[in-house]
Amino acid sequence: MPSAGLAPRRIVQLSALLAMFALFTAQIVSALLPNVPVFIAASAAGLALDVFLQYRDPGLLALLGKVRFDVTVRQLLRDMLILVGLLRIEGIDPTREQAPLLIALCLFYALHFACQAAAVVVRRTRTLPIVTRNIDASALRLSTAPPRVLARRPGHRLLTFSIPTTVGLMVTAATTDAYWGGIGVGIALALIGGGTAYLATWMLPKKRAKSEQKVMEWLDKWLADYRPTVAMYFSGGTTSAYQANMWLSTLSAVDAKPLIVLRERFMVQKIDATDVPVICFPKVTTMFSLENSTLKMMLHPANAAKTSQVLRIPTIKHAFINHGESDKLSSCNPYAKAYDEVWVAGPAARERYALAEVGVEDKDIVEVGRPQLAPIRPYSGAPTGTYTTVLYAPTWEGWDGNPGNTSVVLAGENIVKRLLADEGVRLLYKPHPMTGSVDPRAGAANERIKAMIREAGALRSGPRPDAGAAAELARRTAELDRLTSTDFRESADEMERMLLQGAPRGDREAAIVEATLAWEKAYWASFPEWEHQIVTDARPAIFACFNQADLLISDVSSVVSDWLSSEKPYAVANTSGMSEEAFREGFPTVSAGAILTPEAEGVPALLESVRQPEKDRFTAARAKLKEHLLGPSDPPSLTRFNEAIDDLCTEADERRVRMESRLATEVPSQRGTTDDASESAEEATQDAQDANEADDSVNA
Repeated sequence: MPSAGLAPRRIVQLSALLAMFALFTAQIVSALLPNVPVFIAASAAGLALDVFLQYRDPGLLALLGKVRFDVTVRQLLRDMLILVGLLRIEGIDPTREQAPLLIALCLFYALHFACQAAAVVVRRTRTLPIVTRNIDASALRLSTAPPRVLARRPGHRLLTFSIPTTVGLMVTAATTDAYWGGIGVGIALALIGGGTAYLATWMLPKKRAKSEQKVMEWLDKWLADYRPTVAMYFSGGTTSAYQANMWLSTLSAVDAKPLIVLRERFMVQKIDATDVPVICFPKVTTMFSLENSTLKMMLHPANAAKTSQVLRIPTIKHAFINHGESDKLSSCNPYAKAYDEVWVAGPAARERYALAEVGVEDKDIVEVGRPQLAPIRPYSGAPTGTYTTVLYAPTWEGWDGNPGNTSVVLAGENIVKRLLADEGVRLLYKPHPMTGSVDPRAGAANERIKAMIREAGALRSGPRPDAGAAAELARRTAELDRLTSTDFRESADEMERMLLQGAPRGDREAAIVEATLAWEKAYWASFPEWEHQIVTDARPAIFACFNQADLLISDVSSVVSDWLSSEKPYAVANTSGMSEEAFREGFPTVSAGAILTPEAEGVPALLESVRQPEKDRFTAARAKLKEHLLGPSDPPSLTRFNEAIDDLCTEADERRVRMESRLATEVPSQRGTTDDASESAEEATQDAQDANEADDSVNA
């Protein structure tokens, strides 16, 4: 049963479809009678409704396309009914006046299909074998994209360019003068003909991109000039980009030549602002150009189906760095044994892999800490203000249906209700962005929690920041948006974005860090200290919420591990059905925090321990657990991360030397051969064998 929020929209959509079919019916009946006023009104209104829906609700019209009643069929039917109506109206000579209109209308459709064919060719020529960001690719003859209505919107093009025809024929129906219909069709022919000719200019050499071979030759040259040593490899769906984005600051700070390697074209724009060069290889065959580059190792923040493809490159070492660590089984996936090394934060993860027995050997585990946790401020004592800020950041329900994954369904409302009952609490609610994506119950509970917080917020009052705070936030937002985004016109395609996102300035990342800190300060200052907040946008980030909160309530997730770097109090909801003793034993990350049952009766005592640190029995345990989970503070995590990169790069270099030495001893020298013809034949045979081996490696 649809929810109340969706019902009105569905009613409107159904009404629009019924209106369209009613107008077609009215057009047919009025054309046969004929009834000129109704005929004119139905024809004009039908086209107007189709154009409106094409721009405002194209998804609704896509449903008609599934039953083969797409925009071309609808407009062709509409035009044919108009011609039928003109046949029935007295005063219009079918032979002398209507025949030329029919011929001109057929020519219009012929040009429409010609324009569509040109659009297909142009799109294909503008689809390069790779996509780049932060790389000057102007040598590839990149150009701006043609207007979207010509290249990518055939439905919009047909309906928009048909308007003069319909208007002219309607005037003809009203006046019985075919002259007006001729003018209308003539204007439509000029529009579609001129548009087709203009679109065809993108097939000329000046605007046409280089061939795939030339593009790959250019890439090989760029790689030889840039000489990358370490890359982050990422593949995933539209909602998974955060897994890579959390490592951008670390990647840009390493003492190496970094590179980002992607596999999906859409992901190029999902990666946050960075100065690190980005290359997307949609096809595995093009990705193998990395084999001959200076690249020595790859970092993998996530496991993906396409990861196995890059693991085939023998010249590159691979390290799994994950996108967060927790006690969940997903943090010790058996796939990890496919990598050369598994980099973890601290000893806890090493123990986790040993207990999981998934095939990852202890010698392949390297502790590097969590470099991206540097912005998290340390614990500075009990809250000193009027309010205790509590961050409730539950994780999502996961793929396995385990009720212990998220507290939202079984405990979320109880936790929030008890927090809101305390007048001294300011609640920050930040649910996982994928909440409700698998289990509808989680999505429904999430919405109820938001409603509870809004209702509680409406009952609070007090002084608010002046208008200057809002103006400052708007100014900081505009500045940050300018630094972190690129303005693309509506018609921009992949090639045009590559052109606009060429070589970066080089100082943007430092400017972004400074602007982000200023934005966060302005953001929190724009709200009164007593107001609850629901944080679902990308800004503020989870670490910014950490720095505002005095207490975290979460689930068994990487959020807890990251929070521990601050050594502030925290609590974990136990919705697994396990006893507290078994829960603490099974999930080491919760050992230094309070445990909340689904009923959340322990919330008042938890708040008291935060406000009175002498009642906090986990202070020493948090410091000990922090080092166990994240490793020592000295040397700094980034230093250990760089050392791990150096060590794995050295292993890659040593392997290359061994392979080159082995090949040199296995392949006999061809020098001193007196028969030049025989020598050439042998070299040709060897080249053919090498080519076959390369094909085998690609198709394995």
